[in-house]
Amino acid sequence: MSTATGVAAALSGSPPARTSLSLFSVANRVALVTGGHRGIGLEMALALAEAGAIVYCLDLPTEPDADWVKVQNYVAALPATEQNLKGRLEYVTGNVTDQKAMFAHVESIVEREGRIDICMANAGILHACDCLDYSAEDFRKVHEVNVSGVLYTAQAAGRQMERLGTPGSIVLTASISGHITNPTQHLLAYNTSKSAVLQMARSLACELAPKGIRVNSISPGYIVSEMTRGGFSEPGLKQQLSAQNPMGRFGRTDELRGAVLWLASDASTFCTGTDVKVDGGQCAW
Repeated sequence: MSTATGVAAALSGSPPARTSLSLFSVANRVALVTGGHRGIGLEMALALAEAGAIVYCLDLPTEPDADWVKVQNYVAALPATEQNLKGRLEYVTGNVTDQKAMFAHVESIVEREGRIDICMANAGILHACDCLDYSAEDFRKVHEVNVSGVLYTAQAAGRQMERLGTPGSIVLTASISGHITNPTQHLLAYNTSKSAVLQMARSLACELAPKGIRVNSISPGYIVSEMTRGGFSEPGLKQQLSAQNPMGRFGRTDELRGAVLWLASDASTFCTGTDVKVDGGQCAW
């Protein structure tokens, strides 16, 4: 049976088939999404589950709230794929700043499912403060979650992928704040942490590529989510910030779905060490 795809398949005499969309399928794969209780993380989890993955959402609350359960039920009611497979959402209570616990969480997932294919290291926090007034404790807290927590998550998944010989995909959530300095916003610790995530993704990508593990990052622009909504409540601020990108508006969490599926799936098998900006063109200015 021919394994040729694309033009090679057409020239080899393979039976005509529509294969492009199947590249984005993650059916029967197992994923971990940290910060998956709400916001961007839950959107990532739903996108992967709709594409057929079994998705474990890890977050701090001991029990998921009613909105998360509603999304879980939505996934359960999805029709099966053509392979009679359907995605699933599971919830795990965990703290990404605890390295040993993160290792144990992913080991437990592998014991239950037999594999781990996709890791979305997405958990993050935000704290605004004038740069000269930033306390050591507040700076440390941001970096514990946004830098150390991202590393521990990637390590936990990467160790299991290596052990199982899985050609996995690890995606770190960075931000345009790692590329630019947000005008009028005092986000020293957050901006610094996201710059660290960008370099972390490149470093991990170079080390793990020989093991068949890809590592990329995704940099959202101004996205309306649970984490950011409160910070945009100041009168006129949303309009001011929207004007900073060529499209003149904020993004929605669902507008990240395409990039997430591309990075997580076989549609991006020759892509590692790359950052994908989803920012309405803000970094183009």
